[in-house]
Amino acid sequence: MSKFLCKDLGFARLDLDRYKRRGFPEVVYCPGKTKEQIKKIAQEILKSKAPLLLTRLKPKDFKYLKESFAKLSYNKLAGLAFIKSSQKPNLKEGLVLVITAGTSDIPVAEEACLTLELMGNRVKKLFDVGVAGVHRVINKHRLLKEASVIVVVAGMEGALASLVSGLVSCPVVAVPTSCGYGSNFQGLSALLTMLNSCSPGVSVVNIDNGFGAGYFASLINK
Repeated sequence: MSKFLCKDLGFARLDLDRYKRRGFPEVVYCPGKTKEQIKKIAQEILKSKAPLLLTRLKPKDFKYLKESFAKLSYNKLAGLAFIKSSQKPNLKEGLVLVITAGTSDIPVAEEACLTLELMGNRVKKLFDVGVAGVHRVINKHRLLKEASVIVVVAGMEGALASLVSGLVSCPVVAVPTSCGYGSNFQGLSALLTMLNSCSPGVSVVNIDNGFGAGYFASLINK
């Protein structure tokens, strides 16, 4: 096995081969890191002309980073900052549809959408079509059938992923969210519902993990 390249920054060891190996560079999870650490990591990633993606970034830290990276964009709703690659990614043929059960699930869905777009996917959104008004998603059956893979983001009881999977032939990536009242247990009830789905073809990521869902859906679409 050939030796993988990495850069030792003292506080981080960057996987410099990941862009070539997996088609997307290392992504920076910002909580727990200082703004100075995030800046140094970002500088190293950008040296390879790769896209930069910073997840769960606070607005005040974006303001600090923007002084050094003029091209840095920020989606406050998703908590994502990014710089697109100077090399335009090859647009994948398939459509990825991102669905939410409710409006409160949109921030997690936007994290998935931005991740998918940066990875070169064609994305459509279908928001607020949860099982409390099941006709809302059934009425979009034609759009569901267009998708090569669907990301379903839902809190409360998390039943929407099973419902959507039963209507389509493509894989479904389910994202439980922490949206819900006390017995939702910050997303645990939705997670358990999705893990216990009786509809085959549903894969589940962690609670509020829009990035992970987007990344996995992009690999499927690839």
